[in-house]
Amino acid sequence: MHSVRTKSSARVRSNISSAGSRFGSMKLVAAITRGALTLVVLSALLLIALRPAQAQTETVLYNFKSGSDGAVPQDLTSDGVGNFYGTTRLGGGTGDGGYGYGTVFELSPNGNGGWNETVLYSFTGGVDGGSPTSNVIFDNVGNLYGTAFTGGDGNGLGLAFELSPVGANWTETVLYSFTGEMDSGDPVSGPIMDAAGNLYGTTLEGFVFELSPSDGGWTEQAIYAFANPSDAGLAMDAAGNIFGVTSSTVFELSPNGNGGWNSTVIHTFTGAPKDGSAPQGALVLDQAGNLYGTTTGGGTKNSGTVFKLSPEKKGKWREKVLHSFGAGKDGSDPRAGIVLDAAGNIYGTTAQGGKSGVGTVYELAAQVGKSWYKEKVLWSFNSADGNLPNSLVLDSAGNLYGTTSGGGSNGWGVVFEVTP
Repeated sequence: MHSVRTKSSARVRSNISSAGSRFGSMKLVAAITRGALTLVVLSALLLIALRPAQAQTETVLYNFKSGSDGAVPQDLTSDGVGNFYGTTRLGGGTGDGGYGYGTVFELSPNGNGGWNETVLYSFTGGVDGGSPTSNVIFDNVGNLYGTAFTGGDGNGLGLAFELSPVGANWTETVLYSFTGEMDSGDPVSGPIMDAAGNLYGTTLEGFVFELSPSDGGWTEQAIYAFANPSDAGLAMDAAGNIFGVTSSTVFELSPNGNGGWNSTVIHTFTGAPKDGSAPQGALVLDQAGNLYGTTTGGGTKNSGTVFKLSPEKKGKWREKVLHSFGAGKDGSDPRAGIVLDAAGNIYGTTAQGGKSGVGTVYELAAQVGKSWYKEKVLWSFNSADGNLPNSLVLDSAGNLYGTTSGGGSNGWGVVFEVTP
């Protein structure tokens, strides 16, 4: 049906540095030395003193140290009662200088206006996995699920894991180790879960996989192979259809009723100036079934877009660019996904641009009775408070929470809050 990678070619990365080099954010983080980070922090502190106050307030809730607490955090997940969970690419255990194999952590308010970080699990880089590259998700009984880019008992090509609370501790169970055969390997996106408890995700080389629980454990099958892969996550609608992106398209996978899947390309990006290019953030569905996403390039200034895809008759979809970034203070390179509030406003981050050039948090406000949005920069990062921001989480009060993969007081990323 499709070609697969051989075991020998799968062994191209032998350590955490080569694994991290496959991702844009890691390229930037790995390229910065400790000394350079100190200079960035000092320069950013000067910028803070000089710039005017913003209407919104950003608060750094936690600065990662790159030791046992982890380093280079990925996207957050909320438990709905005020706590946040996430993964770090590096650190953990006795990791020093950012060279551990990553963690799963919890961030909880301490009751005194501050926050406590607790490491739930530190990866060893062996059969238990290493270098988690995305968020974790909850099931309905409080277990966490995620993927690790490396490790496992196959060829070191990553795995899917479950963390279960046992008293005050958490226990890891490896659900599946990728082998580099028909299952590809190197999972890059966090899993999504359907109503039956099946998990879905993507791999670096362009496979969508399904993991299904069974009496003897979990079974895996590759349900779709696509060219020009992206490391973006998947979305699923109420009918069980799966949506994702390649580096140039948006696709839909629909159950065919016989245990298989039908694939359809629902949009092909044409690039600047009228369309986006290089989608990277995970797609988001609204209650009407519309899809929203971001592209890192394209648009009127070729600095990225936010787009919307709306279903029409006979399986057709109509795309509309909601915003083109201008590469200046409004931000550029929106590589993370977006989040929607109840009023239809859109929130997201850019990895570049803003007042200091190291990223922003933005809002696209829906205009009443209009079909267009007005952009407002809610926060411009300055490296001292983080850089390379990831996707956001929105609480019921309208506060935004997220992580940055770099910056902060130690240079290894932060968890932040932006309060209206």
